[in-house]
Amino acid sequence: MAGPYRTVYAFAREMHPKTVKTDIQYGTAGFRTKALNLGYVMYRMGLLSVLRARYKKATIGIMITASHNPEPDNGVKLVDPHGEMLEQSWESLATKIANVSDDELPNTVDEIVKQFDIDMEEKVFIFIGKDTRPSSPSLAKCAIDGILALAGKPMDYGIVTTPMLHYFVTCKNTNEEYGKPNEDAYYNKLIWAFKKFRGDNYTKGEYVNKVYYDGANGVGAKKIKFFRERLGKCLEIKLFNDELIGTGKLNHLCGADFVKVQQKLPEGIPSEPNVRCVSVDGDADRVMYYYTDDDGKFHLLDGDKIAILVAGYLKELLQDINIDLSLGLVQTAYANGASTEYISNHLKVQVDCVPTGVKHLHHKALSYDIGVYFEANGHGTVIFSKNAKKQISDKAKDTGAQESEKTAALRLLTLIDVINETVGDAISDMLLVESILHARGWGCKQWEECYSDLPNRQLKVTVKDRNVIKTTNAERTCVEPEGLQAAIDTLVARYPKGRSFVRPSGTEDIVRVYAEAATPEECNKLATEVAAKVFEMAGGVGSPPEVSQ
Repeated sequence: MAGPYRTVYAFAREMHPKTVKTDIQYGTAGFRTKALNLGYVMYRMGLLSVLRARYKKATIGIMITASHNPEPDNGVKLVDPHGEMLEQSWESLATKIANVSDDELPNTVDEIVKQFDIDMEEKVFIFIGKDTRPSSPSLAKCAIDGILALAGKPMDYGIVTTPMLHYFVTCKNTNEEYGKPNEDAYYNKLIWAFKKFRGDNYTKGEYVNKVYYDGANGVGAKKIKFFRERLGKCLEIKLFNDELIGTGKLNHLCGADFVKVQQKLPEGIPSEPNVRCVSVDGDADRVMYYYTDDDGKFHLLDGDKIAILVAGYLKELLQDINIDLSLGLVQTAYANGASTEYISNHLKVQVDCVPTGVKHLHHKALSYDIGVYFEANGHGTVIFSKNAKKQISDKAKDTGAQESEKTAALRLLTLIDVINETVGDAISDMLLVESILHARGWGCKQWEECYSDLPNRQLKVTVKDRNVIKTTNAERTCVEPEGLQAAIDTLVARYPKGRSFVRPSGTEDIVRVYAEAATPEECNKLATEVAAKVFEMAGGVGSPPEVSQ
């Protein structure tokens, strides 16, 4: 193999040959499939990360994780310079470079170099993180080989949460203005701010400083121990679901996704009345709150509930500070209809709906001085613009301002440091929720009383090809296959407060169905009927969903 990229071909042919004939697609969460089929993909993402880093003249991240998927799966996603997801225009390049033959790989690299006029002499670092899956270390080695094949500089952080890697990349690319890119600095920044915001009184009103924490038998269970040790009695964290690596129990009957979809306690968490419980997912970028009442009934406080808690408190702080900053809340079609109504009509906060995927929410949130974004699945954060931070800081130092305004400004500046602005961070979000509940003197009951969710249900339909489903209107309207949306509309019209939409998975040949209605029974029936229609019209595989008569 002649040409400037002989090493690229040699590594591919000898160590990381393409072993899978079917194509793989870079979706909303990067690449995700069975770990056994990912070695060559990881190698090629190592190559692409170096090209991206040289093009951006910045450090890029590679996170090896399959999030809430079962333990035999794994995946990879690239992290852009400011902690955001890979720029959408490069997703197609990721798909292309992952699917070309070994022989075509050097020419594909060369094409990207020429297309973007990349200086291949630029010295660049690539930060690598991985979750606790047994397959992650060997896959990280594949990625490192790709980085070295193009003379990049890999820095392996070992086992970290996904949001930690995003944080490290951001710190590096802001010349440490956002913080230092190491674990201790990350822990210390969040915990220092949390303790300062809370003060010396750990309980207040209905708020009790104790949580039960479901670590999903993943990296979130490992890292919360460092927080628990430093927090001490400020916040007592009782840890559950912390099995040894390789036991096969990652995300099994536990974790944020299990709690959200099944709407019941995860395995291992005891049913104790009115105790706040928290579940994170396999890579700790999603968080879910819940509790059981005195009658043993399960109550879910999902991403929608977190969003309204955060947005409502931030709006009050801005009013106390007496500054004019734009505040917006970004949701997806999965947001419960009752939450959207509460945000618009009660909080009087601007709300936007965007397609599913953190990249869409994050981008829209940047259009506000303060952008709050949360998906119903518990993935979200808050972003503060430079203008917002400057105005808040100026108010805190303004000798002409009232003391109450300055105090509120100082509290908001402290709260900002509790937040990992780079991406959804389950542990940071937990500390944010705990801070606000403490400030309000609320327990879960008071939080839940803000509004009542409409009953909702999510189902999956396996199909031959997920790409037959095309959507528009922030994924709320299905435009292909022709006639499917009309059929959904007909079904929805039968049920009071009915709403349903379908969208293709970003990583698997699955169509996701969401439905809500006035009662649980009607909701379940609507979800099943829509799933059956998807199976019929979109090439369903296996047994069709059974519709109860």
